[in-house]
Amino acid sequence: MIDLHTHSSASDGTDEPADLVRIAARAGLRVVALTDHDTTAGWAEAVAACPEGLRLVRGAELSCVCPDGRGGRIPVHLLAYLFDPEHPSVLAEQRRLRVERRARLTDMAHRMAEDGVPLDPDALLAALPLDLPVGRPHLARALVGLGLVNSVDEAFTSLLNTRGRYYRPRRDTPVEQALEMIADAGGVCVFAHPLARRRGRVVELSVLAELAGRGLAGIEVDHPDHAPEDRAALRSLAGSLGLVITGSSDYHGTNKTTPIGAERTDAEMFERLVAKASGCEVVGGAL
Repeated sequence: MIDLHTHSSASDGTDEPADLVRIAARAGLRVVALTDHDTTAGWAEAVAACPEGLRLVRGAELSCVCPDGRGGRIPVHLLAYLFDPEHPSVLAEQRRLRVERRARLTDMAHRMAEDGVPLDPDALLAALPLDLPVGRPHLARALVGLGLVNSVDEAFTSLLNTRGRYYRPRRDTPVEQALEMIADAGGVCVFAHPLARRRGRVVELSVLAELAGRGLAGIEVDHPDHAPEDRAALRSLAGSLGLVITGSSDYHGTNKTTPIGAERTDAEMFERLVAKASGCEVVGGAL
């Protein structure tokens, strides 16, 4: 079993990176990708703890803004794999994101406190490591801890929804820049859950075709948030474009109900993806 999309506590998951690779091995996975949001901070810990018999793919889920095919631009995610984390452009963009997102979260927390929400913004930020790309999930977990909401999902649909008083926009990486950046760093990119309609607006299929011409290597077809008819459309498109087809759980520990390994990638597709990368190697032996 191969799962190419998981998150640890280095971003918005609940498992430490070392625990995540152990969980993956116990679940019977042969390959797992660690793809925390906009950070490689969990890589070293995951590598050090990787059990024998498990292959670890080091990656990240990049927050991007992309043409939607209808004349606008919307937030999307790219799964970047096997890139050099020390490449100057990668380091610069991760640094920008950390600084700007910490300022954003501080603003949101202070606005909530000013409105009487019993939240200590300074204590919240002090508890979050400086190398963490902080965001709404961290604020949501604080609200759960205070008993103000029952779950992270409830926090997102109430106090932290994108149309609410406390939401502040963020400046994500243009998808064109992200593709170029990861290619320069020797990595490969897969478009994450492109038709996850329950999350909001999605891109037209024509956008994926255009991005294939800019170096997009694959499409995440089998994802918990994809309807059967959308999986079929994406699979057909990927086949016609010669793109790699992946399947992934998007595991977040207890922050989401989907178990690790719930969606999987075919071994042949995985090897095609690895063959396209040169930035860093897969940890562990052959399949």
